Amino acid sequence: MSRTQSAMVALGATAPAFELIDVVSGRAVGRDDVFAASWDDGRSDADNLMTGGGTSPSGRHGLLVMFLCVHCPFVIHVEEELARIGKDYEGKIAIAAISSNDVEAYPQDAPTEMKKQAERLGFRFPYLYDETQEVARAYDAACTPDFFLFDAEMALVYRGQLDDSRPRRGDSGNDLPVTGQDLRAAMDAVLAGKRPDTNQRFSIGCNIKWKE
Repeated sequence: MSRTQSAMVALGATAPAFELIDVVSGRAVGRDDVFAASWDDGRSDADNLMTGGGTSPSGRHGLLVMFLCVHCPFVIHVEEELARIGKDYEGKIAIAAISSNDVEAYPQDAPTEMKKQAERLGFRFPYLYDETQEVARAYDAACTPDFFLFDAEMALVYRGQLDDSRPRRGDSGNDLPVTGQDLRAAMDAVLAGKRPDTNQRFSIGCNIKWKE
């Protein structure tokens, strides 16, 4: 199990635009579609455009972009908490998950497997396949999971770990519970109109499986 740290992109960086295929709906979804909640996840249009107790698309406070995959033990360790975050912040902070792994070398991360993962966990956000890996490179994503939280102006305000919990394997990892504490604190700060604490710890995970 490889251990790769996130690149810790400079705070204030602008969220790169993207348009990728959502593995559940089969539709092309862009960054601005996610922010406006105008992507099609199988819910009614009314639900897509009015979630989180009546919050309108224009009321989104921020955007969370997560780089994930199916097979990585670090993602498996936290995937249920990521699904909970999707539900807890729905209609408040826009969320998109992206997988950029080379599926020829790692077929367990193919779009069909991504779709199974999303449906099994009940993801309430689009799960997008970055076939060319151009989006991962634009975000300077390095590992899975890797988190990028932007404010309503699309400026990066948090890039770091989900929490202190790590999957145990051999003499590495720990027995700390998965709480999402660090990422949730940053998201709550954005919702409150504040800047997250800039003392941020890098995420650790499997390296993104780049194509040769």
